[in-house]
Amino acid sequence: MFDIDVWQEIFATIKKNKLRTFLTGFSVAWGIFMLMILLGSGNGLQNGVRTQFASNSVNMMWLWAGETSMPYQGLKEGRSVKFNNADYTFLKGMNLDLELVSSRYYLPGNIVYTYKNEYGTFETSSCHPSLKLMGNMKVTSGRFINDLDINDYRKVIVIGDNVRLALFKDVDPLGEYINLNNVPFKVVGVIHDKGRRNDDERTSYIPISTAQRIFNGADRVHTFAVTTKMVTTVEEADSITADVRKAMALRHNFDPKDKRAMGSFNLLAMYIRTMKIFQAIKIFVWIIGIGTLIAGIVGVSNIMLILVKERTREIGIRKAIGATPGSVIGLVLLESILITTVAGYIGLLFGIGLMEAVNYGLEQAIGSGEGERIFFRNPTVDFTTAITAMVILIVSGALAGYLPARKAANVKPIEALRND
Repeated sequence: MFDIDVWQEIFATIKKNKLRTFLTGFSVAWGIFMLMILLGSGNGLQNGVRTQFASNSVNMMWLWAGETSMPYQGLKEGRSVKFNNADYTFLKGMNLDLELVSSRYYLPGNIVYTYKNEYGTFETSSCHPSLKLMGNMKVTSGRFINDLDINDYRKVIVIGDNVRLALFKDVDPLGEYINLNNVPFKVVGVIHDKGRRNDDERTSYIPISTAQRIFNGADRVHTFAVTTKMVTTVEEADSITADVRKAMALRHNFDPKDKRAMGSFNLLAMYIRTMKIFQAIKIFVWIIGIGTLIAGIVGVSNIMLILVKERTREIGIRKAIGATPGSVIGLVLLESILITTVAGYIGLLFGIGLMEAVNYGLEQAIGSGEGERIFFRNPTVDFTTAITAMVILIVSGALAGYLPARKAANVKPIEALRND
């Protein structure tokens, strides 16, 4: 079946019907081309979302104090819930599936930064050293806040790169002093990361103990940032949030169901939900892509039926001189598989090539610093997916040719010879 005469016959048939073969192959190529585009685009959106989440640890949770809206154990609603340093110690020491903890005291009003003749208003965040790991921060020079800074109430500051550019220009800021509302702070580090939002680099960080002492905060804490253990389901993530809420409600005498008494946001639960959405999108893309492929394969099957009908007399002669049904089936199947495989491979190459070109353009934009807010990242198709698509295509080509092949094998020589 695979001798040179068979191939010559197949290519002769294709050459004889160039336009019909081209249109049939184009429908298959277009189907797999669109499948690669859809899969690549889905990957690009998913990678973009992951990049956005990567600006913080995906297992991060925030807690903030509010005001009660329900009476609880004889206490009226409308009471202010106030966190303090003891809550930080409590969260660090309790077995609540928490890993890292950092508290924050909000500084009052706008903080004016001055350095010699330069000045500006920037966001200032008070924190613990663990925030660096929790926020995936990149310190490009110097260091971040450490435990000694917290314990000794040191007046040190880690500035964002935009703060450095605004105040220091080309001067190395490490070891220099800047005034925050006329209070001098020593610069010990600079944060810069092209992958983070530009606004993040306008933020500076100081020890929370220093912020509480200088800005009359006593032991007050406004919010907590914590990381939880990694779980795989939304139910597990929500369970951790509920456990933390119950523990804090017990400490501050409010109903655990009172959402206004203590606000919370679990990034991990949102991340898991978002990834599930993309899994559903990927399945939907496969359904659409395979549906498009089926449309092309049906076209191949119809063309092969037409070819069998046109070659009925020829097939009858073959069978009359001793051709077996298996050889006839093999001839038709081979032609069907050849058309779908070659056309599909071309469509596959064009689809992957286009996605690689788009990815190259995105990488160039991101590398030059112009694509920091690009939400679409690495829209490529992996090798396993491409191979899977080709296997599906080859199997589909065989199925497309099977019905016409069976019809050709069932041709009776005498009836075929009478066919005009």
